[in-house]
Amino acid sequence: MRETRILEFKETITNTFLKTVSAFSNYDGGRILFGIDDDGNVKGLADVKQACLDIENKINDSISPQPNYTLEIQNNDKTITLTVESGVQKPYLYKSKAYKRNDTATIEVDTLEFSRLILEGQNIGFEELPCKDQKITFEVLSHKLKESIQIEAFNQDTLRTLNLYDSVNGYNNAAGLLADKNHFSGIDIVKFGENISIIQKRATFENISVLDVYEKSLDVFRDYYQYEEIQGADRKRIEKIPEAAYREAIANALVHRVWDVESQIRVLMFDDRIEIISPGGLPSGITEEEYLSGKISVLRNRNLANVFYRLGFVEIFGTGITRIKQLYEEGLKKPGFEVSENTIKIVLPLFEKKLNLTEDEKTVYKILSKTMLKSISEIAPYVPFGKSKTTQLLKEMGQKGVIKVEGRGRGTKYIIK
Repeated sequence: MRETRILEFKETITNTFLKTVSAFSNYDGGRILFGIDDDGNVKGLADVKQACLDIENKINDSISPQPNYTLEIQNNDKTITLTVESGVQKPYLYKSKAYKRNDTATIEVDTLEFSRLILEGQNIGFEELPCKDQKITFEVLSHKLKESIQIEAFNQDTLRTLNLYDSVNGYNNAAGLLADKNHFSGIDIVKFGENISIIQKRATFENISVLDVYEKSLDVFRDYYQYEEIQGADRKRIEKIPEAAYREAIANALVHRVWDVESQIRVLMFDDRIEIISPGGLPSGITEEEYLSGKISVLRNRNLANVFYRLGFVEIFGTGITRIKQLYEEGLKKPGFEVSENTIKIVLPLFEKKLNLTEDEKTVYKILSKTMLKSISEIAPYVPFGKSKTTQLLKEMGQKGVIKVEGRGRGTKYIIK
């Protein structure tokens, strides 16, 4: 065994374990095993029954409010397992301080995190707090609602219905995010060229309605990942990356990010992929496995999500990750998802359909490019076949319509369609 974010070992009973009880109660719960050393070896306790009383008394006397926990004697009366549940009356304090787990260490939370715990304990989100800007307008929101759900009149009653305004506190932060002008950060987009030293475009959308931020980020996407192809008398729109997947990723980033930090959602655009990095890890109450599987969704910004849902931008039940995966079901490369304590990253690769290729053809395909023509002399040295077999494989791939063959004789070159 080894220590983790939700598991700690204590060879003896000292007051230091109380910081971890605070941390487990404030976040996702966890276990403390007493009578086990740092390497996971059972050392045992001299008197487990007395040790249980000591642990119980220390928790009851030192942690406020009272946390929810259980004690269990194990390993032939040698060790004790203390299981601490995530609490609802946050923050849970030890000596007037709140703690959290940082990997296998227990540390004191900072001022921002402490404020978040207080709000969570009151079942209030940052978006529900009064907005510091009270002189705000909603032309963008009004237009979108009339356009999407044919709302006849947009007024203060509309804002009340959307939980954006009340007569006591005025406009809340969700209203501020949707206002035409505001003080909130937004999205920073960078389109790279052949490498990260070459920046083709940089665009930052901030201090405007999140609905405008959403639309403007789509415009940049369409400039680089969509084009029209003339097929006979028709024009067909070709998507290098599914727009629906990008829409889901951006909408989810806006709806689920933390808004109490001045940090942009970062969108990094490359020739072969897009990376969307959103500030704030997973909200409390959901694991990485549950997030990635789409089994459960915890809305960090409920009111904002409600507006996005009414406008048809997102599914209210948090099916964004599942939908992105479904859009790539027939793709050769799959989207990637990375979750850390402070960020969530979604990677959308170029969409390439699964190809009906032999293993030898797949080997050749990996050497080819979508943007650069290659001759047989530029391909053969990198595959374990002779020139003759490589040429034959390329010919067969051309017949399958996977690659395009240009030129004749020694001037023949190949490129992925």
